Amino acid sequence: MQRLSLNQTLQQKLSPQQIQFIKLLQIPTAELDSRIEEELEINPALEEGADEDYDSKDDDPFADDYDDGDDYDRNNDLDIDGYLNDDEYGGYKMQGDGNYGEEDRDVPIATRSSLIDSLMQQFGYLLLSEQQEAIGLQLIGSIESDGYIRRSLQAIVNDLAFSQNIFTDTDELEEVLKKIQTFDPPGIAARTLQECLILQLQRKDQSDPYVHLAIRIIDEFFEEFSKKHYEKIEKRLNITEEDLKEVIHIITKLNPKPGSVENEEGGIQYLLPDFILTNNNGKLELTLNAKNAPELRISRSFAEMLDTYDKSSKNNKSLKETVTFVKQKLDAAKWFIDAIKQRQQTLLRTMNAIVEFQYDFFLTGDESKLRPMILKDIASMIEMDVSTVSRVANSKSIQTEFGIYPLKYFFSEGISTDSGEDVSSREVKNILKELIDNEPKLNPLSDDKLEKMLNDRGYNIARRTVAKYREQMNIPVARLRKQL
Repeated sequence: MQRLSLNQTLQQKLSPQQIQFIKLLQIPTAELDSRIEEELEINPALEEGADEDYDSKDDDPFADDYDDGDDYDRNNDLDIDGYLNDDEYGGYKMQGDGNYGEEDRDVPIATRSSLIDSLMQQFGYLLLSEQQEAIGLQLIGSIESDGYIRRSLQAIVNDLAFSQNIFTDTDELEEVLKKIQTFDPPGIAARTLQECLILQLQRKDQSDPYVHLAIRIIDEFFEEFSKKHYEKIEKRLNITEEDLKEVIHIITKLNPKPGSVENEEGGIQYLLPDFILTNNNGKLELTLNAKNAPELRISRSFAEMLDTYDKSSKNNKSLKETVTFVKQKLDAAKWFIDAIKQRQQTLLRTMNAIVEFQYDFFLTGDESKLRPMILKDIASMIEMDVSTVSRVANSKSIQTEFGIYPLKYFFSEGISTDSGEDVSSREVKNILKELIDNEPKLNPLSDDKLEKMLNDRGYNIARRTVAKYREQMNIPVARLRKQL
């Protein structure tokens, strides 16, 4: 038997305007331009430029469209082409500052071959049978972005059988793979780091005895070398410390990721600061990057459509549908402009609070002046939610006289000292890095020793915290820091 029941629930939902603001708030300045361009494309009611009021005919840029006076004759014989000099005429937002005619020219686009393109070009020079060619293409397709083949040869054999009806074995794959491993960059198509290093060493001058020694060390004592058990290697090969230093010098110049050579230039990213902080005679002045404050306005022609509708008959069904569309676009444009303005205000409000909290650092640039600061501290200062501060701090940066800093740099936990004060973990990390930089390279400091040295300096810190900070700074353990 069915029963009817009545439940009362309370739900909190974000409005479309709030969702739009949140999305705009968390994107960095570098992406704001593309987001605005996207909105301009989909919403014809939104335009670039400062908001202007045209109260008179003289101010109206479209006045000539309806000017019937005697001062201007549309049917006159004025030679426009002769009046305008091609060298002086330039359109707004054209591809360059040159001639108008250049807009129609084909603009060359710089292109670079990818890693796969480069390998395919070299593959074309091999004299292979039809089956070997299919195997080679499958192997090249299995090369990952860093240049390695991590799939087993047996798995590739199975792929060829099931997908292309090509039956082969690992020996034939190995034969084709050896040919591909002769391609540039050296070390390409290796299956392990050990094989990658050996492939690169085999390309070097084989008359150099240290190159032969390096190949033997990587081939026979790779585990001892990776763990830096140098004494074992010296003893087993009966070589001196100087010989091992020469070998290490050769090996450390090899590239552990040969695939990255082809694409390293394509990954360059330029950091665009969201805030600019200047020191004006001891007074800090904060401004938003100009790209964070774009000038947007409502389209005047769309606004006039609504005025026309108010003066016309309300019974026209097609006109009603048109006006509904226009009103939706106008509302969307207003919401977007308001969201941009609210984004600017929130960014400035949050950053001003951070500058106030870390005023001594921004004044001097001394990292020891950084105070422990968490998201909740700033949220309470500006009376906003922690999630809002988190979105502002994420992917944003500030330009100061001492360099460009990501906002996350200024947030850190506190470490208590013997004097009872709290210092920023950033300061502790700097001291930790200083201790590691100055440690004896042949006998690096363990985490236990680093803990004791920090405690002697008055910082109450545990060994596990030392290990955590060391890992955050991408510093390996003592055994892997050992150098000859």
